[in-house]
Amino acid sequence: MKPPKFILAIILSSLGVTVYADTFKLDPVHSSVIFSIRHLGITNFYGRFNDVSGTVVFDKADPSKSSVEVTVPVESVDTNNEKRDQHLKSPDFFNAKQFPMIIFKSKTVEASGDSYKVTGELTLHGVTKPLTLEIKKGAEAKGMEGEIRGGGETRLTIKRSDFGMNFMQGPLGDDVTVYLSMEGVKQ
Repeated sequence: MKPPKFILAIILSSLGVTVYADTFKLDPVHSSVIFSIRHLGITNFYGRFNDVSGTVVFDKADPSKSSVEVTVPVESVDTNNEKRDQHLKSPDFFNAKQFPMIIFKSKTVEASGDSYKVTGELTLHGVTKPLTLEIKKGAEAKGMEGEIRGGGETRLTIKRSDFGMNFMQGPLGDDVTVYLSMEGVKQ
């Protein structure tokens, strides 16, 4: 006879095993990384990265055991202008050949209602800096094939000069606003 699931959960929990954690693999079709930067002090122009991957582990019982990892290939940058995209991939900006990935890895997660303070490290252009995200958790729902989906969103501003991206300071702003919307499939 099998023990009831709640007894197994209590035993595993007493051994330090996380039993309430759900792992979500990011769905690149339904996740977005959009950015904006000031041009000539006039207004912002926007771009996006067409590819994003990662994993979110969400522990409902103990959010401090949760984690977030997001990877964005620089080659997927898209500003709706091929010439500008190629320039952004060049050594003047992202230097996609030398630094092909943008990576965020969490170190701590703190819950506050439906929001989470996620502190970790952002690696961009070969430079790793601490970064704290305020992620607003979205709902969980069944997808078109019955799979469980969940997600969240955040908006942050970074200084590109903090990551050694100093080309065209002045004509282009130093502040870059990034919008990250993540939707994942429960594994």
